[in-house]
Amino acid sequence: MSMKSLIIITDERRVGGMLMAARTLSEQVIAVVVGSPSLAETVATWGFERVLNLEPASGIPAEAYAALLAEVTADIKPRLILASDMPSSRVLLAAVAAKQNAAIIGAVRAITVCGDTIITSRSMADDKVLEDIKTAGVIAGIFIGDDLEKPQTQAVAIEHIEQKNAAHIKLKGIIEPEGNAGLLTAARVVSVGSGIKAKNDIKLIEELAQAAQAEIGCTLPICDDVRWLPTHRVVGSTHNQIAPELYIAIGISGQPQHLAGVRDAKIVVAINNDPEARILKNCNYGIVGDLYKIVPALTAAFKNLV
Repeated sequence: MSMKSLIIITDERRVGGMLMAARTLSEQVIAVVVGSPSLAETVATWGFERVLNLEPASGIPAEAYAALLAEVTADIKPRLILASDMPSSRVLLAAVAAKQNAAIIGAVRAITVCGDTIITSRSMADDKVLEDIKTAGVIAGIFIGDDLEKPQTQAVAIEHIEQKNAAHIKLKGIIEPEGNAGLLTAARVVSVGSGIKAKNDIKLIEELAQAAQAEIGCTLPICDDVRWLPTHRVVGSTHNQIAPELYIAIGISGQPQHLAGVRDAKIVVAINNDPEARILKNCNYGIVGDLYKIVPALTAAFKNLV
């Protein structure tokens, strides 16, 4: 195939998934990394044909280089442009897409090709529906599909992009949302769902979270229906989409919108008394049983690790 694909990268999220999705269309997949040289060096070992690196100056966010990125990638003329759903990646994707006169498609899960037509499967209705979109032109997609493990390949040379135009946007500071739970950066998260019987029983979850040095999360019903935890604790596609090293789901059935929120978690442990619960089919380790017996045992086990 002679068609090219361009992947915009600002962190390591879903790099492998985007690369494999692009491979269905192109033999030449080009990565453009807007980030540190160390990130570019990591990406260079993933198997791309070319890796371009634009390193933001100190105090200047990646989004400030959107126009420059669109300009320097104009000659590539890709048929497919992909980026993750990170806010900075979205801004960069939009600028490049406008320059390439590309159709922008959100929530892309998979890509297939039929002749000269690209078929994009995108998620809708909280991951309950997949819609296929056929396009004959250039596509720019926000990729939320499954990630893949990093392959072992020889690193390609990194092409550095010159900052010939000074960016006019500077980062003055970060204002955290009031009551921010820190879920987006937490290494460990303990979440509770409707399997918990009473508000006072949330103390069991708090004790486990403290022992595990974890943040507390919850499903939407625990927030909206019974008001046992605040909104900023909700994990799911419409609230916090997180990527902890360890995610412990307690009394959570595993609705699609919740599973979408922990798609990038490294290890998922599920505790549920229903052996047919959806989450037990979407976890690394599943425990079938009474959470009121299992959670205290887990708490004691974490305390013994200290």
